[in-house]
Amino acid sequence: MALLIFWYDFICFAIVAISIFISIWIIWQNEGNPRHTEKSIYESLSEVDHLDDGSVTGVIKSTQLWTSCWCGVHPMWLMVYRLVSAIVMAGILAWDIREYDTSIFLYYTEWTFSLTIFYFVLAAIISTCGMFGKSHGGATKVEGDVIAKSAGFCGCILQIVYQTCAGGVILTDIVFWIIIVPFLSIQHFNLKLLMVCMHTFNVLFLLLETALNNLSFPTFRLAYFVLWSCLYIIFQWIIHACGFPWWPYPFLELDTPWAPLWYFCLAMIHLPCYGLYALIVKLKYSLLPKWFPKAFERPC
Repeated sequence: MALLIFWYDFICFAIVAISIFISIWIIWQNEGNPRHTEKSIYESLSEVDHLDDGSVTGVIKSTQLWTSCWCGVHPMWLMVYRLVSAIVMAGILAWDIREYDTSIFLYYTEWTFSLTIFYFVLAAIISTCGMFGKSHGGATKVEGDVIAKSAGFCGCILQIVYQTCAGGVILTDIVFWIIIVPFLSIQHFNLKLLMVCMHTFNVLFLLLETALNNLSFPTFRLAYFVLWSCLYIIFQWIIHACGFPWWPYPFLELDTPWAPLWYFCLAMIHLPCYGLYALIVKLKYSLLPKWFPKAFERPC
């Protein structure tokens, strides 16, 4: 049966469309323009500014992608951690596919879980290339001298995916542990070990990655997280318009007058989810240098 459209569904469409427009506008205003980004250096993806002392700002340095914020942690260990994380998460995803077949990719959890695996794979590759002097970044020259290397295309993708995953894992785990498990477990939902692994290892591995890596976390990249969720919602609309019979999440259904309220709440929940992870990163760079002044170093 094709997707039936009611008058209140146009409000849902408008909420998603406005979210996409605002996200694109935020990216356009901030990305690649260090004068519009936050005070932290190396948060922009493209443009380069040169300070009076010859240092480079406005770009993500390639070394930030594969070095740790801890002086005593060799880049090799960060690479190994990223590789192990990717392998373990890929194993959990394979277990998920074997248990429920490929239809599990109808769920947002698997989308974000797969994106997190992609992040760790790409991060491990960049770590390997960085350690062996084959960084994907381009050299930035000031008066003929090589001062730094920008992150390059792969580095930019890594930074974007990292921050998208951060918001995504918080969103999926909050919805799972606070909404789905308490309210649906009594009816038709049975909590299994696989589900616990899916909604535990994703945030655990990413938090440990955050504790080790040297990446910044500008808040304006919330826009990528919103676009990722909008892409998933549009995907659901398309397959239901083509006759797919059921919704993986009841709050995405369009055949109820409450749909606009659900969609508005979904749009708003992105702010605290992303904000929570941004707060964790902020505390990392605020507290750890004070607690471990000799062992911890900020991106520079």
